[in-house]
Amino acid sequence: MKATVHVMLKNGVLDPQGEAVRHALGALGFDGVNGVRQGKVIELDLADGTSEDDVTAMCEKLLANTVIESYRVEMG
Repeated sequence: MKATVHVMLKNGVLDPQGEAVRHALGALGFDGVNGVRQGKVIELDLADGTSEDDVTAMCEKLLANTVIESYRVEMG
């Protein structure tokens, strides 16, 4: 079984990497980009019997810094 975890900075948290990407896109002539938020995607290959609750615990303990990041889990 596979799980995909999408991790993003919470709204209101500064995203310097996203701002650097937005600036670079503007320098390349893509002037229509007003903002960029950059995150990460983590793919997990899970043993049978691993539950979504298990993956949530992984996120809470390691995969996401829940003070400044939010996450979303997709099972399947």
